[in-house]
Amino acid sequence: MIHPEIEKRKTFAIISHPDAGKTTLTEKFLLFGGAINTAGAVKRNKANQSNTSDFMEIEKQRGISVATSVMGFEYSGKRINILDTPGHKDFAEDTYRTLSAVDSVILVVDCVKGVEEQTEKLMAVCRMRNTPVIIFVNKMDREGKDAFDLLDEIENKLNISLCPLSWPIGQGHTFKGVYSIYNNHLNLFEADKTKISESVVEVNDLNDPNLSNFLKPKELDGLKGDLELVDGVYGQLDKSMYTEGLLAPVFFGSAINNFGIKELLDTFVQIAPSPRSREAEEREVKVDEKNFSGFVFKIHANLDPKHRDRIAFLRVCSGKFERNKFYYHTRQGKKLKFSNPMDFMANEKSIVEEAWPGDVVGLYDSGNFKIGDTLTEGEQLKFKGIPSFSPEIFKEVENRDPLRTKQLEKGIQQLTEEGVAQLFIAQPGNRKIIGAVGELQFEVIAFRLEHEYGAKAHFRTLSYGRSNWVTSKDKKKLEEFLKRKQQHIGEDKDGNPVFLADNDFMINMTMRDYPDIEFHKTSEFK
Repeated sequence: MIHPEIEKRKTFAIISHPDAGKTTLTEKFLLFGGAINTAGAVKRNKANQSNTSDFMEIEKQRGISVATSVMGFEYSGKRINILDTPGHKDFAEDTYRTLSAVDSVILVVDCVKGVEEQTEKLMAVCRMRNTPVIIFVNKMDREGKDAFDLLDEIENKLNISLCPLSWPIGQGHTFKGVYSIYNNHLNLFEADKTKISESVVEVNDLNDPNLSNFLKPKELDGLKGDLELVDGVYGQLDKSMYTEGLLAPVFFGSAINNFGIKELLDTFVQIAPSPRSREAEEREVKVDEKNFSGFVFKIHANLDPKHRDRIAFLRVCSGKFERNKFYYHTRQGKKLKFSNPMDFMANEKSIVEEAWPGDVVGLYDSGNFKIGDTLTEGEQLKFKGIPSFSPEIFKEVENRDPLRTKQLEKGIQQLTEEGVAQLFIAQPGNRKIIGAVGELQFEVIAFRLEHEYGAKAHFRTLSYGRSNWVTSKDKKKLEEFLKRKQQHIGEDKDGNPVFLADNDFMINMTMRDYPDIEFHKTSEFK
């Protein structure tokens, strides 16, 4: 029998292409959960109050999310844990890691732009783990694509079956509201960006005479025609197909106007899966096991600029996490205890006494943790699914201020352990090479080095464009390869050798010349 505290948990991530309205949606969920009273606009120039879930200085300046925020609140008798992810493709790796820590996903699609490239990549990661997905079509108060065309595009590009659970009445300037197919009620639209809109009309079905008080005959006929077609094409929701990640329920609304959010949240609470069993390299870890286990999917330094702290974000997978109890760090083989583990509400933190599977706990870290580390009650386990991907841009770190060398070393070490980018050490001379997916990551590193560590660095672009982890069954052959290719070898954070190449052609040539060496595109090759 699964403990009621586990059944109560719903842990999910909100993912999307940049600017689709993801951070706004997160904030509106918090508004419904009573965690905040009014919603502030995301960018500073729109409101004095910065968004609750964007708390790093650079995020406030740029109006983008670059680090995953974790927020919890109670709603409808459930404990909801939201992980808000960066939409910008330069921070895709942080998002991929976050997806390893959730049980389901809400994917936001902008009705004006439709499915974008980043959305397809994120969906592919959900596919790798069969993560259940709900789709929220945002910005219905703007002129955009026709709802049916949009659904076709989503099905084709994201390769997933759909089932609309709410339906828009009009769009752009004719947008009247949303009809909830799942709960049979009508939600009338009025633009209100900060408070919760109350204009929900309960109806028994589409033939309820009450509807004609709110919709013109033409609008009502259009809605009936649409819903007949929706029923014919998409049918009823099959919950088991949703939980297996094969079918995505679809909702329509406008996050910035707080519209269509309640339908989404109410249905999510009913159908989204509670925490499930997880795969470790050694065995499957059942969610209802007595012994605690969990893994670190994110590390964040200097969450509070006044205190130089590092926080490791731990997802609880089984058992119960308790404050001040000793747990076994499987990579280091030592026991650790945590006297003030934290619960999150964006940048507000409170000490937590116990946590259950599905919860995310913040642990103060003095340098013990790396991303992917596992904590247990003594068993040797390593949870699967947090790979490092091959970066595309490589730059060597050059120190701008020799008097601050120590600060620079510490800053680079901590920021790369956080997963902002990957660090490779090359010989001779312990040269530091940073590998990233996009240019914005270097901006963030330079900004944070200067503002959080007081160090100034310059990044010199290198010709490399690819990296592969290298292994071999023959130890001697590997040593010989590393010696011969020394100028192209770097070591990653775990001391594994990585071959740095200019392009795919160079990698293919090297693979041909060294048949005993195995080349891997992600670090998950063990």
